[in-house]
Amino acid sequence: MPTKIDYLETYLQDHRAGAEMGVNLARRLADENVGTPYEDFLTLIASEIAQDVETLESIMARFDIDKALLKTAGARVGEVLGRLKPNEHLTEYSPLSRVQELEMLRSGVQGKLALWDSLYEVSDQDERLDEEQLRGLVERAERQLVGLREHHKMAAVEAFGA
Repeated sequence: MPTKIDYLETYLQDHRAGAEMGVNLARRLADENVGTPYEDFLTLIASEIAQDVETLESIMARFDIDKALLKTAGARVGEVLGRLKPNEHLTEYSPLSRVQELEMLRSGVQGKLALWDSLYEVSDQDERLDEEQLRGLVERAERQLVGLREHHKMAAVEAFGA
């Protein structure tokens, strides 16, 4: 019968795999939007997401949990395959791509927020979880979601507006 640490191991490994996809997507979005009104925000959020991955890895290390290589590789392949979706442009980045990729990034940050919320809820039960650090991570994810929503609105107007 699985134990709570088994559940936590699977949970953290799954989120680490998702984080692989998220950090790659965020970096690509930032690269694709150099010289646009999105550049500064996307560069910042890509950096913050990379920091969040490092933080997740440090939390996993406190529990002696390694990332699951197969899950992580699968997430990387999924992110690359996600680039192959039709965007009405054959070889260039399109306004539709920006809208869809901002939506994917929003979903990823929402998942990350759920992770930090879950760990925060049990942080008073395990000294390996830093309550103050997790509160800060929750707040940062919430700020990221606000920024993503604002930039998604801009992208939607660009792509679909008159």
